[in-house]
Amino acid sequence: MSYIMVDIESAGPIPRDYSMICFGAVLVDEKLDKTFYGKLKPISKKFDSKALSVSGFSRDETEQFDDPKQVMLDFRDWIQTHSKGRPIFISDNNGFDWMFVCWYFHHFIKENPFGYSSRRLSDLYCGIEKDTFAKWKHLRKTTHTHHPVDDALGNAEVLILMKKEMGLKISLK
Repeated sequence: MSYIMVDIESAGPIPRDYSMICFGAVLVDEKLDKTFYGKLKPISKKFDSKALSVSGFSRDETEQFDDPKQVMLDFRDWIQTHSKGRPIFISDNNGFDWMFVCWYFHHFIKENPFGYSSRRLSDLYCGIEKDTFAKWKHLRKTTHTHHPVDDALGNAEVLILMKKEMGLKISLK
């Protein structure tokens, strides 16, 4: 199994009504050198200016982004190339990130290489600490910039630290 840390930015709170603007992924291994970045053309006319501003892109800029189907096909191929065994989706906020990625996979290419489940980094950390309110974001090495590759890298660094220094039993291939 391979863990793939994912982070997305969107133009609103839910897929279909709003668009996923961009996303980043990193294969969680010792090197953290296998990354994916996709920028997707909007699928809806609706957007929340505040949500869109987090991505750092204007609506006009997003109109020039890539075809969502092609981006999802490219991401699927990247996952298949870099994953050993079943890929496992993990993110900081998988309720949000998973919702968009899963919907886009099924809508555009009729399959999700991650299957039907995901993991949440925060819950793993809270379990180690035995505290549902434990804070972990200070453990990131890569600055959280809202560029999804940076954010996925920072979160992957925390997962590796949890394995090496906190005793999390996890196989990172």
